[in-house]
Amino acid sequence: MDFHIRSLLDHQQYHDPGMVAENLGISPESWPLFGQVWPSGQVLALAMLTMDLEGKRILEVGAGLALASLVVHRRGGDITASDYHPLIPDFLKENLRLNDLGPLKYQAADWSDLEDGLGVFDMIIGSDLIYERGQPALLADFIDRHSADTVDVYIVDPNRSNRSSFCREMVELDYVSSTSKMNCLLGNGEAFKGSLLHFQRDDSRFNL
Repeated sequence: MDFHIRSLLDHQQYHDPGMVAENLGISPESWPLFGQVWPSGQVLALAMLTMDLEGKRILEVGAGLALASLVVHRRGGDITASDYHPLIPDFLKENLRLNDLGPLKYQAADWSDLEDGLGVFDMIIGSDLIYERGQPALLADFIDRHSADTVDVYIVDPNRSNRSSFCREMVELDYVSSTSKMNCLLGNGEAFKGSLLHFQRDDSRFNL
């Protein structure tokens, strides 16, 4: 699939005159991170090209420019993109327009918000989410709150140091964990080295 993506030009762009991002706790240093198509996001999008989507309610966590969500959406999947940055809805709307796609469900999501109203999902996906020390436990709890009785979770990670901690958190929540190497060449010829973390849980057998 070919996609046209509106993004920030580089990691230096910052514009928050109303201090909306800053009031949400997003520092100027991390502000531009949402506006790039990161290598892990490209690998997740490639994985979504062949994933079985039929009958599944799917959530992308920390979607950013939501390339993987756009792939699922074009394939007819029931996808909800979620993130925290206030400008993401504007970029998502433009990228849907650029690619002749209809509306895609989006909801702002704070991982620490216990009453965000997102509901539960059969598949949860994300890429490069655990780059800060406090994120593994927070992300694992967020995923667990939004997991259906039977769920598959796919996280592409560029082998960050917090990966092992996140996997331990998920196993403690009774998910079965497996890891696959995702070393590959991206479309621009850039080498990617990372892993696909797959977590599964099936609590349906306990429901009488």
